[in-house]
Amino acid sequence: MAEQRPIISIEDVSKVYGFGDATTVALDEVSLDINKGEFIAVMGPSGSGKTTLMNIIGMLDRPSHGIYKLNGRDVSRQKRNKQAKTRRDNIGYIFQSFNLLPRLTALENVALPLAYKRVPQTRRLKAAARALDQVGLSDKEYNLPTQLSGGQLQRVAIARALVNGPSIIIADEPTGNLDSTSARVVMELLSEIHKLGNTVLMVTHNPSLTRYADRILYMLDGSIVYDEASAVGEMPTRVQRAVQALRTSDDDEKLASVSAMMETMPEPKSSDDEDKGKKKKRRKSARKKRGKKAKK
Repeated sequence: MAEQRPIISIEDVSKVYGFGDATTVALDEVSLDINKGEFIAVMGPSGSGKTTLMNIIGMLDRPSHGIYKLNGRDVSRQKRNKQAKTRRDNIGYIFQSFNLLPRLTALENVALPLAYKRVPQTRRLKAAARALDQVGLSDKEYNLPTQLSGGQLQRVAIARALVNGPSIIIADEPTGNLDSTSARVVMELLSEIHKLGNTVLMVTHNPSLTRYADRILYMLDGSIVYDEASAVGEMPTRVQRAVQALRTSDDDEKLASVSAMMETMPEPKSSDDEDKGKKKKRRKSARKKRGKKAKK
């Protein structure tokens, strides 16, 4: 049997912003293969490069260096209009802030991507209606965004991401602005989308959401420092413990409490940190003794 070719392949991709002393390395020679049908959770602290990586995969940004192949084709150097078409036909994007147009109804917002494909109005409205029905909002077709709850807004955004029939869904903090009940509805919906054969890439700070994924990446300082699939690197201890507890429990109350705890719990100190702390205390004590001798 022929070996499966990755749907997404990234080779030594870097993203650099600024010049000279103001240079910032957002991604540092990242390599990553993603197979069709995977559900990947990308974790890491703010500024670790998660969103930059997703923007490059979603062709909302270009790498400064390296190669990005989608379905075996190098798309990193495509012209802007060609990239826009490739993105439109292959990738659905779900944002934390929904990004719906306030003066359009839910139906019109969902149909908008089809307008860019010049699909006739009747056909695109029918397709949008089917997508809204898929996310359980067929009764909200003519509501404006101001007339919808946060969870409903995100489900409209998911319907918009699905309307073109993409094979890849990128969700950047999809539950970041939602309460726990709405977040669960959205995650169950993403899980169903994944089961239909779609590849799902989700950025999250919340360890509890990793139970929906079948692979976890952890990023730090622009690099992937842990990849569950290939056992590359090591996830920070507190995150690793949280993920393990959350993935082996069906108790929703436990999931919520462990997740909340991990969001606020400091990272355990390493032995190096402890040695530094002891040295600092000794120096402080020595300064106090010298001060007392000087007074005498």
